[in-house]
Amino acid sequence: MRLLSKTNVNFIGKQKFTAVLSLALIIAGLVSLFMKGGPLLSIDFTGGTVAQVKFENPVNISKLRNQLADFGFRGAEIVEFGSPEEVLIKTQFSGSSLEISEQLKTALGDTFTLRRVESVGPKIGKELQTDALFAIGLALLLILIYIAFRFDRYYALGSVMALVHDVSITLGVFSLLDFEINLSIIAAFLTIVGYSLNDTIVVFDRIRENIPNYLKKTLDEAVNISLNETLNRTVITSLTTLLVVAILFIWGGEVINLFAFALIVGVMVGTYSSIFVASPVMVYFEKRSKSTPHK
Repeated sequence: MRLLSKTNVNFIGKQKFTAVLSLALIIAGLVSLFMKGGPLLSIDFTGGTVAQVKFENPVNISKLRNQLADFGFRGAEIVEFGSPEEVLIKTQFSGSSLEISEQLKTALGDTFTLRRVESVGPKIGKELQTDALFAIGLALLLILIYIAFRFDRYYALGSVMALVHDVSITLGVFSLLDFEINLSIIAAFLTIVGYSLNDTIVVFDRIRENIPNYLKKTLDEAVNISLNETLNRTVITSLTTLLVVAILFIWGGEVINLFAFALIVGVMVGTYSSIFVASPVMVYFEKRSKSTPHK
């Protein structure tokens, strides 16, 4: 299937503009994170309480959130759980099950049944935070090793720079929009890493195939040819993936809403980075290396 006709875009020639664009997006996210003292973390990482509540009638979640905000549950995460009458309330409000129950009764009256109350201590939250960072860091390290073995160290640097770029921008978007980071968002970040890496490897594989075939051309020209040859595949893959995650975002429900949003941002940024970050970084280091014939 060919969505695009044969293209001849000078992608490498646009690297100065795209570098400025990427830096601007990353800096905006970093400034937001700095001003807010870091990302907005859910109780998965900070500690708090999860209450499973069943009402007599279907619940209007927006109205319920406003009601709870006036009674000490400001910023509570509320999601439908199994049926329209039952919800999970995640809050940083700390206290015993009895105290939580009394506070909910004050806010909501006697129209509900408290099914379950679970507390996540700050120590457990800190451990989850450390584990999440370790998982992302380990994934990047193993990817660096694999690409260095499969291609060479300059391809590996390009790949990892692109992945750091994708995660940084997605995290920055969440900070700018005041969206919480929970365990499902960490899963989304790892999914973004996998998606972006797949796209980058396809491009790199074509570059490696084409370099011996275009020995009379410069490295920039050989890379541009490869990027144009894989552009149709890149666009089709990205559009079909975006279609699926957009459907999840619109109709998937609030439970996976932020997960789907993270994937939408990640797929778009990952597609961009495989063309405008990974390849230019690889070209830059290859040119600096005396081992390449294209200088």
